[in-house]
Amino acid sequence: MPMSGEVTKKGYYAIGAITGLFLLIVALFLSMGWTDIYDFTIRFFALIGFYLMAIAMIMTPFMSDIYQEWGKSFMKVHHLFAALGIATATLHPVIFAIEVSSLEVFIPDVSSLYAFMLLGGRQALILIYIATIAAFVRAKIPNHWKPIHALMYLMLFFALVHGYLIGTDFANIGIQIIFTALFIASLGAMIYKRM
Repeated sequence: MPMSGEVTKKGYYAIGAITGLFLLIVALFLSMGWTDIYDFTIRFFALIGFYLMAIAMIMTPFMSDIYQEWGKSFMKVHHLFAALGIATATLHPVIFAIEVSSLEVFIPDVSSLYAFMLLGGRQALILIYIATIAAFVRAKIPNHWKPIHALMYLMLFFALVHGYLIGTDFANIGIQIIFTALFIASLGAMIYKRM
């Protein structure tokens, strides 16, 4: 077992894989081009927010492994990815709201099932904060915080469908494969953890 802060060879492989996948996503994103700074940041933060939160979710069954291989507590690593993911995912609609000068982008559209799914990022953002608050107050709701925090998986589903239906970058087959795989892997991690 490494001393605190010491990373093992397997730990470096994991960090390399996470970094490599991040760079691949960035490269695929850049290959799609952009029209202006709003278009660039809105799309970039959506992809990176999804990616970081998916990684935070995928690592949940590997608490002891993360400490053994990275020399850091699971909570520190998990919360770093989750916090960065929440921040970037939040910037996605915030910048869009600034661009269109409307707060309506934060309100779920329930006019039809299609509109609800098309604009699924709206409810995904709400779910992110409900699930996050549950984690912060878990000491006060010890028997209920985990099911509420698990809303993150539903959030990821809404975000993925939103991406497929309206996301510019989901026209790229590489983005489709990576983000679908991240969603499936997050569900697999949840099942593995409960087993």
